[in-house]
Amino acid sequence: MQTDKVIRILPLGGLGEIGKNMLLVEYDNDGLIIDSGIMFPENDMLGIDYIIPDYSYIVDRQDELTIHGILITHGHEDHIGAIGHVLSAIPAPVYATALTAGLMEIKMRQAGHADHPLHVFKAGDVLDVGPFSVETFHVCHSIPDAVGFGINTPLGLLVHSGDFKFDHTPVDGWSPDFAKLAEFSQRGVLALMADSTNADHAGWTPSEMIINEAFDSVFQQAEGRIIVATFASLISRIQQVATAALRFNRKMAIAGHSMIEYIKVATRLGYIDLPKDLVISIDQAKKLPPEQVVIMATGTQGEPTAVLGRLAWGRHRQLQIEPGDTVIMSAHPIPGNEELVHRTINKLIQRGAHVIYDPIASVHVSGHASQEELKLLHHLLRPRFFIPVHGELRHLTQHSLLAQTMGMSPENIAVVENGTEILVTSDSLIVGERVPGGYVFVDGTGVGDVGPIVMHDREILARDGFVIAQVLIDETTGDLIETPTILSRGFVFLREASGLIETAQCLIEETIAASQGKDLKTAVENALTRLFYNETKRRPMIFALVSEV
Repeated sequence: MQTDKVIRILPLGGLGEIGKNMLLVEYDNDGLIIDSGIMFPENDMLGIDYIIPDYSYIVDRQDELTIHGILITHGHEDHIGAIGHVLSAIPAPVYATALTAGLMEIKMRQAGHADHPLHVFKAGDVLDVGPFSVETFHVCHSIPDAVGFGINTPLGLLVHSGDFKFDHTPVDGWSPDFAKLAEFSQRGVLALMADSTNADHAGWTPSEMIINEAFDSVFQQAEGRIIVATFASLISRIQQVATAALRFNRKMAIAGHSMIEYIKVATRLGYIDLPKDLVISIDQAKKLPPEQVVIMATGTQGEPTAVLGRLAWGRHRQLQIEPGDTVIMSAHPIPGNEELVHRTINKLIQRGAHVIYDPIASVHVSGHASQEELKLLHHLLRPRFFIPVHGELRHLTQHSLLAQTMGMSPENIAVVENGTEILVTSDSLIVGERVPGGYVFVDGTGVGDVGPIVMHDREILARDGFVIAQVLIDETTGDLIETPTILSRGFVFLREASGLIETAQCLIEETIAASQGKDLKTAVENALTRLFYNETKRRPMIFALVSEV
């Protein structure tokens, strides 16, 4: 269904999951994109670096669909991390606030898009993006310069909240733009797309300001080094650590390339104020007494290659955890990462660190609105239609139920996951068809070349290992020339499974004798699969290498 009287809203990421946010708004073959983020891999996504949205729907329609701009709400990885990949396929101009643009420039430069059009705007500016007039408004989040969008279309006003919370005492002193939200309401909001990440959290999300008190308490009590781990893009948190370091006469060192780059950008743009004599190198920090040092680090999600993960496993080339160190985990685990995070905390404790994390102390607060703030947003805007965005299906569903408690009809709410189109007219909301909207895996330099089949193979290899059977056949007689050689990794320890290996060798001989030269490779693999499952209840990956000589 596509007419010039329909707005098509298509989420390509961020709905049904946490991360890789990306959404298409289309009217009469004119479109704009909101955000281009990545998602961190889950525990079973072996070898994957990160995941980007599947935007093939847009690429496949480029002859008929014109993308006039990519609008970015803020500078977190789950909103900007895929921008380099997206621009390679969708060369539309990018719009962002100053800090977000500064952080994106790094990624665009690395992806070979240093000269790509990047328009910097201030919250409150009105953007002409093709036929769309987009009104930007400031929101509070856990990074400065975050915005939402009011998108004026021929059928009415669409409001996208971006990631937000109603923080009345933000650390940067910039309060939410309640006046703009109230103005939208007076004009009439056709449809609201609102952050749902904390829709299952009662009450109000605490202000970022409470972290200052928690940091003061930890800094006052810590007798050795303090290592604060947070996201590289959590610019406000970095400033709070720097302020605490100044108060307690500590020097601050930065560990992690991405954090160093982001701090340079934020400092240049005036979003961080770091006195020159505050920041020192890691080598300088190692020469100071422990009680005079605080180290900023990445790795709060348990990533093994990030700074904190390497410290936990003793693999960092410059630093080691020492007894008496205090490690502050200033971030919440992303859903799905809890196991990795807890394992990292346990390893840090094993190495002698005192680890502090929420809820032990209020060293992190969410940047997302809880239920009472979501109610206030709905009350301020009073939209005709509502589409919960940014969250797993449980979050989207809870946000829908919350809207219904405020009087919104279920027929006016669309709870969908990635790839499900939503068709909005001036008086209807219709859930349409599904298009591709799944995962695109990035593994090293490969983008999209690792699919479900490869991931399934990796799961088998990780779980049950593999077995290789080398078989030499006389090409004239079809008989075995020598006893088959069996190699294994990750399945059984060959020296302790000699009986099983001998049985397998005999089975191969019997299989070859019975097969009469027909598809020996498949026959051997099937026979070994049955044997190993019957004997071990495991299914290793079997490879039969049959050679005729």
